[in-house]
Amino acid sequence: METLVWFLHIAGGIAIIVLVLLQQGKGADMGAAFGAGSSGSLFGASGSANFLSRSTAVITTIFFITSLTLTYYSGEPKDDDSVMQNLKIQVDKESAENKKDEHVESEDASSSRVGEIPQ
Repeated sequence: METLVWFLHIAGGIAIIVLVLLQQGKGADMGAAFGAGSSGSLFGASGSANFLSRSTAVITTIFFITSLTLTYYSGEPKDDDSVMQNLKIQVDKESAENKKDEHVESEDASSSRVGEIPQ
C-alpha cells in the first residue's frame, strides 16, 4: 500500500509541475489591459476556471493527501529488533567441536600466564 502512495505522490508532483508550466500567467494579459486587446481588467479576465486550473487543483489535492498519508506511514512504530538480532546462524557441529578442542590445546601449550614475567 505504501508503494502505491509513493507512486501517486511522485506522479502527482510531476503532474503539478507540468500543469503549472502549461498555464498562462495572469501577467501575460497586461498588454491587453492597456488597449492591445479586449480584456476588462488589468490582470486578465476573471471568468470561470478552465480545464488546466481545475486539473491543477485536483492533482494538488491528491498530492496533499498523499503527503499526509506518507507522514502517517513514517510515524508507525517499527520493530525494535535490529537486523543482526534476527539473523540465525547455522554452525556445523563438527567444526564447532574442533575449534573448542584447538582452544583448549592452545591454553595448555602456553607457558606464560597473564601477570607473570617470562623467564
